[in-house]
Amino acid sequence: MTSDLVSTDWLQTHLNDPGLRIVDTRWILGNPGEGRRQYEAGHIPGAAHLDVDEHLSGKEGPGRHPIPPKRDFQKAVSDLGIERETYVIVYDEGKGMPAARLWWLLKYFGHEKVSLLDGGWSGWLKVGGESEQDIRHFLPSKFIGRAKLGWVFDKERVDTLRDDPRVLILDARSPERYRGDVEPIDARAGHIPGAINFHFAKTIDPQTGYFLKPETLKEEFKKMEADQAETIVCYCGSGITACTNIFALKLAGLDAKLYEGSWSDWAKDADKSVTTIK
Repeated sequence: MTSDLVSTDWLQTHLNDPGLRIVDTRWILGNPGEGRRQYEAGHIPGAAHLDVDEHLSGKEGPGRHPIPPKRDFQKAVSDLGIERETYVIVYDEGKGMPAARLWWLLKYFGHEKVSLLDGGWSGWLKVGGESEQDIRHFLPSKFIGRAKLGWVFDKERVDTLRDDPRVLILDARSPERYRGDVEPIDARAGHIPGAINFHFAKTIDPQTGYFLKPETLKEEFKKMEADQAETIVCYCGSGITACTNIFALKLAGLDAKLYEGSWSDWAKDADKSVTTIK
């Protein structure tokens, strides 16, 4: 068994463990390639890099960041030499965004041995972790992915469930986008009727930069009766930060589904209702 979250202290101790693969997922929305440039400027020793736009999203599908096709994801993972028994540690800048997306994708495609680095790159530097600029090359493996049934919902499934009192729909976007005050990216402003806002940034302690403790997350999710829901569905703008909420829910002992296309899919469909708060 592996923990879903590991500390920077743990990684410093286990940095040279055989069978460990570290993956840097730093990424800046709207600035293609910047995450890769940051990685090349310095990263955790031995880390590889996977990019949201290039490796962690598909080119076709619902929304701006659909799930990558299995064959494409298999190749990206295989190129890093990741096999069934490889223990993968994922990290990002420290806000739990793209790292949670890779954590979720690996789990979705059947790789259970994956943990997210608490604090990410910022936390690593804060504890004096070493860095390097070397780009490692790995002997390719043959990673075989098997998508898990029932983990992903489409807009029609969400539409049929949004009025069900047994279902909780969580919107991970900022409060102003949820309310409909602004919409800088997608076709319409507002949110899915019945959805509750839980901004993904609320999963991180602003004082420490680390994820909130599981007991604290439990209390936060309990306020919206997540513990009473039979089904929890998470969405965001395009399916990236929704994975941060799914990760936080997992830390709190709860499971959630991903609405793949998220708001970028819902908003462009004129037949789907939208709610705004004035």
